[in-house]
Amino acid sequence: MLIRLLTLYLRPYARSITAVLALQLVQISATLYLPTLNADVINNGVLPGDTGHVLRTGGVMLVLTLVQMVCAGTAVYFSARTAMALGRDLRADVFSHVQTFSVREVGRFGAASLITRTTNDVSQIQTLVVMVFTLMVAAPIMGVGSVLLALRQDVSMSLLLLIVLPVLVTAVTLIVSRMGPLSASLQQRVDRINKVMREQLTGLRVVRAFVRDEHEQSRFAAANNDTLAVSLRLGRIQALMMPTVTIVMEFSSIAVLWFGGHRVDDGTLQPGTLIAFLQYLTQILQAVMLAMLAFILSPRARVCAGRIQEVLDTPSSVVPPAVAAPPGPSGGLEIRYVAFRYPGAQEPVLHDVSLTARPGRTTAIVGSTGSGKTTLLQLVPRLFDADEGCVRVAGTDVRDMDRRTLAATVGLVTQRPYLFSGTIASNLRYGNPEASDEELWRALEVAQARDFVTSLPEGLQAPVAQGGSNVSGGQRQRLAIARVLVTRPAICLFDDSYSALDAATEARLRRALAEERADTTIVVVAQRVSSVRDADRIVVLDEGRVVGSGTHDELMDDSETYREIVLSQLTEEEAAA
Repeated sequence: MLIRLLTLYLRPYARSITAVLALQLVQISATLYLPTLNADVINNGVLPGDTGHVLRTGGVMLVLTLVQMVCAGTAVYFSARTAMALGRDLRADVFSHVQTFSVREVGRFGAASLITRTTNDVSQIQTLVVMVFTLMVAAPIMGVGSVLLALRQDVSMSLLLLIVLPVLVTAVTLIVSRMGPLSASLQQRVDRINKVMREQLTGLRVVRAFVRDEHEQSRFAAANNDTLAVSLRLGRIQALMMPTVTIVMEFSSIAVLWFGGHRVDDGTLQPGTLIAFLQYLTQILQAVMLAMLAFILSPRARVCAGRIQEVLDTPSSVVPPAVAAPPGPSGGLEIRYVAFRYPGAQEPVLHDVSLTARPGRTTAIVGSTGSGKTTLLQLVPRLFDADEGCVRVAGTDVRDMDRRTLAATVGLVTQRPYLFSGTIASNLRYGNPEASDEELWRALEVAQARDFVTSLPEGLQAPVAQGGSNVSGGQRQRLAIARVLVTRPAICLFDDSYSALDAATEARLRRALAEERADTTIVVVAQRVSSVRDADRIVVLDEGRVVGSGTHDELMDDSETYREIVLSQLTEEEAAA
């Protein structure tokens, strides 16, 4: 999975990678040639006392060292640029793909996991790429080159490599094989920390209201300690790498000096050759150490690549049409025999639901909690698709409409309206960036928000905190309603969007909305009977099924479910008034 991902995302940077490989080749060639020159200086310069040969060869060694430094520095520069570019592209693609997900896919992965995969997982792969280009590429060249040059120096001494290398490779393989499962477990623990942290920050007011600070601290401590335990186990295994390589290196050096010293004493081996062989042996073991650093990172990066690829390979259940169909001339909404089941649920949320909402009329949807009202509304703008049946906007199936066309036709005010950090103006222009200030003020006036915005010193440029946390619940709802009105959609969906408004403000808003958007199809989901009793048509849902449809007076006579809802809020006299 890791190789597949890197092959795909490094392909655009083939020229930079080629430059890195060429620079590393030059650098390693210079590094490999230095011990041979050093042996030549000792054997043909120092021992005979030829100062001129020492100076000439020393000058060549100095030039090679400078070339080595320049090539190494330039290779690191190109490696870092390539790795950073890969990280940027990978994050952008993951983010863009997640944006296509419906509520189904987001719920499957979880917001915390998607954040971790887009940030931490990409960073792990990015770090590995830097290590590969700066160290791993050099390791095989240095290792093979050192072995060949060591054989050139002395074949009999090179027999030591037949013992050293298998021992080293076996030890490193055993260590790396145990790191893979722990790396996967560690990434899951990071997901959990992000999930707990996100819940605590989002629900901070609830935590403080119920004085559950200690409980939340305990939750975070448990997730944190769990991550620590896995990290320590992984760290202990990683810590075995360096001592293992160091022990093998030291014993190898002792063996070379022991056997080589006897041969120098016998006159069968020159001192310079012994020193050069020892340097090549050191370089071989250094190559293994360089590869080892990449091996330490590769198990975790491999797990991260699998997690990222899982996101990229997951198709959205909301598929755009191959050929988009334009909406019809009418702005009506028609829902036909719709059924929907959430992933993993035993029972469908909606069963064979049908309703029609016409332009210039208000259609209300009521029902007990969990009856499927919000789910039904979210099918219209294609936050997810129905399992059965169809949803038609202006006579066209929403699955055949372009996303932008559908968004321009349907405006949804969600049950929990969300405002983005910025200003009031930037939030209102979110769906229509070209809207003028006059259009913004008009939308605020209809939404009954003009007065409180006017009272702010900055007016439309007043700052809005993330999530709208610096305004009240009622102000947040009115701003969300105004944001939809700025786009002037043909169909307006209000999902319990009046819940934070007082009765007088709600009445003014509904009256202004009816006057301003007389040709608009309005669908309202509400818990309060006062919000829906004047609707042209009321649809009653119960356990995902339509159990009644008509006006308030008709339903009071014909629908026991609706009558129970009304009488739970009003008296008989008030309901009949």
